[in-house]
Amino acid sequence: MSTVAPENPATPAAPRSRPGGSLYRGREGMWSWVAHRITGVLTFFFLFAHVLDTALVRVSPNSYDTVIDTYKNPFVNIMEVGLVGAVLFHGLNGLRIIAIDFWAKGPRYQRQLLWTIVLVWIVVMVPGAFFMLKHTVEVWSGSK
Repeated sequence: MSTVAPENPATPAAPRSRPGGSLYRGREGMWSWVAHRITGVLTFFFLFAHVLDTALVRVSPNSYDTVIDTYKNPFVNIMEVGLVGAVLFHGLNGLRIIAIDFWAKGPRYQRQLLWTIVLVWIVVMVPGAFFMLKHTVEVWSGSK
């Protein structure tokens, strides 16, 4: 004889209204958390490299000039646009996190706040990228 009670297929399981454990669970909030961490790490590594190459001016000004000359190419210009985008998103998302933490209605409006910062990011980045890449496009197209 078995001591396990047979399952009753006629009784359906109660549906869960929300996945347990997390407010985000793969939604916009989780992806903004991931993007915030990634942009923070990228900014940290840029600042680390920036401090090193700037410190080089005290050791050897000629070496510093050589390093700075290597930065004057179109690939680095594209990386600069990415850096500006990362810093801008990180800053805007940081303001969003402050609003969620310190505003009583912040958690309720976290999704709308995210889409607002994405819109602001696009509005700032499109013209910013245009002006940052203008010289690079002119060099690649041969008009300069």
